[in-house]
Amino acid sequence: MTADNRPSLLSVRPLTIEDAEAVVSLSTQLGYPSDAETMRGRIHQLAKSRDRIAFVAVFENAVVGWADASIERHLQSPEVVELGGLVVQEGHRGLGIGRRLCEAVEEWALQQQIPRVRVRSQIKRQDAHRFYLRDGYVHIKTSEVFEKRLD
Repeated sequence: MTADNRPSLLSVRPLTIEDAEAVVSLSTQLGYPSDAETMRGRIHQLAKSRDRIAFVAVFENAVVGWADASIERHLQSPEVVELGGLVVQEGHRGLGIGRRLCEAVEEWALQQQIPRVRVRSQIKRQDAHRFYLRDGYVHIKTSEVFEKRLD
């Protein structure tokens, strides 16, 4: 049975500061370790922005996934909501939890009157690529990412 078939056991709600420790654990599974204090600071900053949102999936009273998104505005292109991160706890994947988190982000995008959601995914995350394609996302380009440290 999937989480989608047991809606009373699965809920998706906005992220709160109390979710910090669960989000740290999930972020580590995604490959981005952190600590609870740092995460609480990030959640606090996110909550102050009208252009950002994060949701958690709660299954059987435990946080088992999260997604965050932001509105991206650039001169050269229309606004888009970018799904910045999505993770579902190992052992709970394949139950429809990721889909429910994406739906929450998509609903938020429409509430912001932005009809597109974009996601960037590392080339090594083949399982994630298959998930997004199954969920209706279309692969539109492949690019390189460059970063310059300023510290």
